[in-house]
Amino acid sequence: MGPIEQKIDLDSDEEIPFSSTPVMRKVHAFDSETTHAYPHADMANSRVFKQIRMGPLSSIHTVIFKSKINVLLPFGPLVILLHYVTEKHEWVFFFSLLGITPLAERLGFATEQLAFYTGPTVGGLLNATFGNATEMIISIYALNNGMIRVVQQSLLGSILSNMLLVLGCSFFIGGIIHHKKVQVFNKASAVVNSGLLLMAVMGIMFPAVLHFTRTEVHFGKSELALSRFSSCVMLIAYASYLFFQLKSQVNLYNPFDEERGDGGDSDEEEAPELTQWEAIAWLAILTIWVSLLSGYLVDAIQGASDSWNMPVSFISVILLPIVGNATEHGSAIMFAMKDKLDITIGVAIGSSTQISMFVVRSYDSY
Repeated sequence: MGPIEQKIDLDSDEEIPFSSTPVMRKVHAFDSETTHAYPHADMANSRVFKQIRMGPLSSIHTVIFKSKINVLLPFGPLVILLHYVTEKHEWVFFFSLLGITPLAERLGFATEQLAFYTGPTVGGLLNATFGNATEMIISIYALNNGMIRVVQQSLLGSILSNMLLVLGCSFFIGGIIHHKKVQVFNKASAVVNSGLLLMAVMGIMFPAVLHFTRTEVHFGKSELALSRFSSCVMLIAYASYLFFQLKSQVNLYNPFDEERGDGGDSDEEEAPELTQWEAIAWLAILTIWVSLLSGYLVDAIQGASDSWNMPVSFISVILLPIVGNATEHGSAIMFAMKDKLDITIGVAIGSSTQISMFVVRSYDSY
């Protein structure tokens, strides 16, 4: 595979095979000017970090009152009230979706704040992990209620939503904002994620082929054994990928901006708005609140399906992933608007990779 400096033009019609290294249009040296989404941890004493306003009141104002989408937060307590005073499951489900949406967005915000102190690589991993927290929590509640089909469909819908809706909207909006230039992204990370997604598809497909072709040696047991074996392989592969990303080839995932005419940075340095421990505390608080609302959401799925005459599969594949992916959607579009497609791809495709290689296989192991 080619060196890290190589870039891919989004408008290029050339296909890029996994095993070959085509000639790239842009080559950047390692000593060129770079712009990261997050400052490194060694910048903790720089002037950027001195701009943080300490104190819990400032933290509450930043997290609760600064985002316009937080006007939907009152729907959370309303869900609890409706659950106990009325039997209208469709309203409980609808308001649960509205109440979880700002919480998912704020989870992404708190993760981005924590990423200022961990560096861009770990920050991207945290963004993908906590971005998937909503889907994981909903899936756990659904699994405990015996709604296995809802779990399967919601996770599948989440993968498709990240790969198609989130990434597509990011490329589209980024192309409109930067219509006078060609946006580029790093080849290496895209190839690695594509290979992992292909492996995940094969791991899911083989047990299904064994089932539908009725070629099992022991009916029901061979399929289960193959599924669990492939799950173990996927988990080991994902752990190896994390080691590759965080330890072995750290520089491979550093985003590089396209060279400017004057060689300088066009983006201003971003200052964190929360301290490290404030970000961790808000992550815990928001995760607990999402967990609470997810319980009411899962309990109301069947009632909402009956009241609206809407298939449960549509709710699971379309509605739940859209709400759960609010974090990735906002972050990916924001980075695309800033001409940082490396991070956009890392958020969208990295989230799909984590779900298909880790979350799905973890549930499959039970």
